[in-house]
Amino acid sequence: MQETILLALSAFWLGILTAISPCPLATNIAAVSFVAYRVNHRGVVLLAGVLYTLGRSAAYVALSFLIVNAAINVPLLSEFLQRYINKLLGILLILVGMVLLDLLNLKLPSFAPSERVQQRLDRAGVAGSFLMGVLFALAFCPVSAALFFGSLVPLALKGQSSVALPLIYGTGTALPVLVFAVLVAAGSSYLNRVYAGVAKLELHAKRVTGGILIAVGIYYVLVYVFGII
Repeated sequence: MQETILLALSAFWLGILTAISPCPLATNIAAVSFVAYRVNHRGVVLLAGVLYTLGRSAAYVALSFLIVNAAINVPLLSEFLQRYINKLLGILLILVGMVLLDLLNLKLPSFAPSERVQQRLDRAGVAGSFLMGVLFALAFCPVSAALFFGSLVPLALKGQSSVALPLIYGTGTALPVLVFAVLVAAGSSYLNRVYAGVAKLELHAKRVTGGILIAVGIYYVLVYVFGII
């Protein structure tokens, strides 16, 4: 029970950290702001922000569901993961922690939508907000990719949770975006201040999380790889 709660809290925090990372956060605000400048009704702007958020969350949940479900249901892969998941998890946590602390620079492939596709979604306005969220969620940057593929997916595999943990993660990614959607819809003059505050929070949160991940990763390596503890 305690392990389940810990996995759920970890997935939720990883989702929040993903959402407030510089690259996703800038994309989120730009997308919601773009819709706001094209629509005068604040309620419609808020709806667009919610649809955009749901699109991002749905993309994360669907992608992790496919990966985890496939890994669990393929006999050879499932047996391999049951034997080595703890060893692999320790190594992955150390690597992700190093990425968060800027000790390791990863050059990962990007899945950003083409400019033509973005223009079509822009013209669609509120109706295209959901699809815009889906596509922008797949435009991984190094930090968000490390958090998703290097932390969330392994945790979901360890807990054999193809739906619950990805859904909790998706919920975590939604909260900061919804806050900015509300601020944009309200025309808040504090938007820049809030953005600056979130940027500072992200820096400290990333450092603390990176240190914790490395410490937990070292513990897993010592226990499951070297059998020392």
